[in-house]
Amino acid sequence: MIKISNLTKRYGHQPLFKGLHLNIARGSVVTIIGPSGSGKSTLLRCVNGLETFQAGFISVNGQTQFGTDEQNYNKAQKDRVLKNIRKNVGMVFQQFNLFPHMTVLQNITTAPIHVLSIDKAEAETYAISLLKKVRLEDKAGSYPSQLSGGEQQRVAIARAMAMKPEAMLIDEPTSALDPEMIDDVLCVLKALASDGMTMLIVTHEMSFARDVSTEVIFMDKGEIIEQGIPHDVFFSPKYDRTKAFLSRFMR
Repeated sequence: MIKISNLTKRYGHQPLFKGLHLNIARGSVVTIIGPSGSGKSTLLRCVNGLETFQAGFISVNGQTQFGTDEQNYNKAQKDRVLKNIRKNVGMVFQQFNLFPHMTVLQNITTAPIHVLSIDKAEAETYAISLLKKVRLEDKAGSYPSQLSGGEQQRVAIARAMAMKPEAMLIDEPTSALDPEMIDDVLCVLKALASDGMTMLIVTHEMSFARDVSTEVIFMDKGEIIEQGIPHDVFFSPKYDRTKAFLSRFMR
């Protein structure tokens, strides 16, 4: 579903990714853990074209974007590829990014109507079904400012699902939430995983990563240090850096 090959990214002369490789199978739930500043969120943003990269390529469901230094790089072609990727891959951000002047229903239906040319009535019917999934069907007429942080994040997930994506990129979905709101959001993500949605999730919620993932990746300083099934990464890590990081959570 997602293939990342030889990904190289620099900020000026400062390298972040130096030839990173990653394959994500359709229907898998891959969580990325690691310390702040390790490149986890930047990796997601590269997949969705929100960050440029210099070398290698990222292919999503057959749509391939090349690094700016690659011979195959073409700006016009990349714009077309990214348009197709964004139609098929939903993105959920840390800070919700809902339109404050729109109701919950309008937030969810705007992209399907204007990007996918779906009839308004059909888009609204589907939006209501998604709100039921995230247990917010009574909030359709509310504005973001009238919702709690956890409710806003669940609306953001419903908005991403409204495009009927084949995969979801989810960037630290609980980092901006109060502790009592976290479980509500994680329950929604667990339901998506049960439905077979392909997901790449950056998270600091270790128990969630352990329970939901088909594969866990530990990143540090722009490198994939360790990768494997949850039991192996959490209970039998191979590398000292992984052990040191997890020791803070596994006591």
